[in-house]
Amino acid sequence: MTIPERLEQVRQRMKEEGLDAYYIPTNDFHGSEYVGDYFKTREYISGFTGSAGTVIITAQEAGLWTDGRYFLQAADQLQGTGITLYRSGEEGVPNEKQYLEQLAAQKANPHDFVLGCDGRLVTKAWMQMMAGQFTVRPDLDLVGDIWQDRPARSAEPIWILDEAYAGCTREEKLAKLWKWMEQYHLDQYVLTGLENIAWMFNIRGNDIACTPVALAYAVFTQGGAVLFTDGCADDRVRQVLQQAGVEIQPYEEIENYLQAIAPGCVVAWDMNRINAHLTEQVSKEVRIRPVLDPIDFWKSVKNKVEMDNERMAHQKDAIAIVKMLYWIKTQVGKQPMSELSVAAKLEELRQLDPDYLGPSFTTIAGYAEHGAIVHYSATPETDKALAPDSFLLMDMGAHYYQGTTDITRTIFLGEEASEEEKKYYTAVLRGNLNLGAAKFRNGSSGVTLDILARQPLWEMGCDFNHGTGHGVGYLLNVHEGPNAIRYRIINRPGANVSLQPGMLTSNEPGIYLEGKFGIRLENLILCVEDEKNSFGQFLRFDTLTLVPFDRKAIDPSAMTEREIKLLNDYQKRVYETIAPFLTEQEGAWLEQECAPLEK
Repeated sequence: MTIPERLEQVRQRMKEEGLDAYYIPTNDFHGSEYVGDYFKTREYISGFTGSAGTVIITAQEAGLWTDGRYFLQAADQLQGTGITLYRSGEEGVPNEKQYLEQLAAQKANPHDFVLGCDGRLVTKAWMQMMAGQFTVRPDLDLVGDIWQDRPARSAEPIWILDEAYAGCTREEKLAKLWKWMEQYHLDQYVLTGLENIAWMFNIRGNDIACTPVALAYAVFTQGGAVLFTDGCADDRVRQVLQQAGVEIQPYEEIENYLQAIAPGCVVAWDMNRINAHLTEQVSKEVRIRPVLDPIDFWKSVKNKVEMDNERMAHQKDAIAIVKMLYWIKTQVGKQPMSELSVAAKLEELRQLDPDYLGPSFTTIAGYAEHGAIVHYSATPETDKALAPDSFLLMDMGAHYYQGTTDITRTIFLGEEASEEEKKYYTAVLRGNLNLGAAKFRNGSSGVTLDILARQPLWEMGCDFNHGTGHGVGYLLNVHEGPNAIRYRIINRPGANVSLQPGMLTSNEPGIYLEGKFGIRLENLILCVEDEKNSFGQFLRFDTLTLVPFDRKAIDPSAMTEREIKLLNDYQKRVYETIAPFLTEQEGAWLEQECAPLEK
């Protein structure tokens, strides 16, 4: 079926159900950023393959809302579908709620406006907000109704993450959660976030591409826990969890469990995480206490073992990436290369390390104008051949037993970059260096520091349409809150936390010139303690990423003496750390790449 045919089938079902609009988010039953094939209803109905977006269908039209990372990609993929692109955050563009309000205003009473959705794909908080304005039908999976060859829901085997990598036992984590429950007088706590469940039990899985988690729910009682999953086929996994006091039940038994909770029990969940359908399973006599999930913060602060392991993971990944960069730089123009082939080369080199588990996201390799598409993903149809005359942007991430990496390097393919190319590359580099070298008071959030990365671009009247930094999980999601670096304050509880020692965050300023090229330079930075004096405790960052910046694209005259020293010190550390693991030819090339620059 074509996309227009699918839309018409959904509209027919809407007519049968008496709906004015149908809402399709990018989600699974757990609020995951990336979703398994079974849950890709928004992709199925729209053809848009980006990782974020919402479709709203009415009798007359359909719209897709997505953010600045995907504007160019969405515009291309929506051509001929009959779906209108709404560029979220742009001036004059209504958000999804405003759009629905405009439609409901055409009714005599807004509550006569009937909005349909699958309640398993929206949060309780969203449902409460929408039900306050419209009549909401949360019992409809209309896309599932027409999706005849829908993939099965994944149930891959769970595996145990040993303490040598986790740095803390599941028993210690459970004891911490039980203490928290006791403090708030909770009888039961319902947890639905897959990364948080994996972290709590020191388990990992393979139910979502690039995110090693298992589809599961968890309910904690005082001194006990129940894990609802279909992935515990291994006897050792069952034994290890049961020894920690964890009962294992099938994934779908969560509904029966919630329905059986006794009246009067105090049950807590995070309204912004739990899906609305699950909350409806609990008796009205159960006392509900909304909370912020404390595990978000706990797991964002890496322990010493995790921090030490992450340093090792970044060294392992840097070896593979430097080898790939050497190959590209010395062979481009001499042998055929393309966006897909360089990504395949990186995967080949990473697999040489026995601790490599897979990518933490699909490698983004964007050559020339493709680099200006922030989250471009090459396909056989769009795969662009490389030539020695423009920028190649590569955003790359990996999972090792020792942790998760995320790095972007933009390299110039050719003899020398133009003045324009150097101007923009140097501005992005300066932002990266200045943020990475920040020293700041304890209690500062990422909002405090964001200007360090954007200032060189703002001075030129430029900007980039994405956050400067996101938290990174330990062998979990490469995008993990609550820590972040951005200039906007998010009006949501728990969204603007102060940076703490142990938090791992990305540092990734960029510039994107549509139709020409894109530049992004990303390192992962670990928050650590600095000096403590009469003014208080100061913090700083350790940069874990160990891959050189491209000297051919740098204009030292546009940099301060301090910035040049920061660059040279970094390049020196890269060479000294990575060169011992390279061939003689690779080492000689890296030495040249990392040689000091002068103003």
